[in-house]
Amino acid sequence: MNLIVLGSGTSVPHPRRASAAFWLQTEAGTLLLDCGGDSLHRLAQEDLDWSNLDAIWLSHLHLDHCGGAANFLFATKAAPQTRQRRKKLVIFGCEGIGKLLTAIDETNNYGLLDQPFEIEVRELAPSPPASPTEFELLLGLRAQTVSTPHKPESLAIRLIERNGKSLVYTSDTGYDEGLASFALHADLLILESSFWRNKPVKHHLELAEAMRLAELASPRKLMLTHLYPEWDDVDIEAEARKFWAGEVVAAFDGLRLEI
Repeated sequence: MNLIVLGSGTSVPHPRRASAAFWLQTEAGTLLLDCGGDSLHRLAQEDLDWSNLDAIWLSHLHLDHCGGAANFLFATKAAPQTRQRRKKLVIFGCEGIGKLLTAIDETNNYGLLDQPFEIEVRELAPSPPASPTEFELLLGLRAQTVSTPHKPESLAIRLIERNGKSLVYTSDTGYDEGLASFALHADLLILESSFWRNKPVKHHLELAEAMRLAELASPRKLMLTHLYPEWDDVDIEAEARKFWAGEVVAAFDGLRLEI
């Protein structure tokens, strides 16, 4: 698997951090993990083959994570790169994704789902960390999802290739040690660390909480993301090492990792 960070930020505008989105190249195909409003242009900036994207994963209904999905579909109707496409695009995600896309579609009769290629929208119901929902996301790419303490529909996802390599993406979450069990020994754990300390909200993580989950999950590599502007003048990786001795990478837009 190869990962490119398209957006390491939040809903707060930032000159160097777009809202949440990650491009993942797997043996089975290509996948977007979340699709914030900036995603489509970030895909172009990184010179990625967005017109042949196989699937999109949308973790929850906050617009800095799903607001770019309608933009993506609107673009595929007009862009010359997709006029000859016939391969199906699958949009996986939390409950409510279909309703959101339909509501946007009907405001101006965009025909977002009326494309030269098939679009399938598949919603996953919430499930506790002890009982993951399992399915095949792409042929040869297994997936598991569990609920996170953020919004009622919020889901974390674990992806497993045939060779056993695994990636866990929590998206936004509050503290829940069940997530550590879900992410146990992942090759890469993409974990939010919204705040350095003294978090102002319950359903996000501050660094000490994120690192406690990392200590329990013991991933091969940890990536901290969903970074609010308060992190701008802080050495994130140095602060993280105060809590856990494992390998930690601070996400930034344009970061590329081989898993």
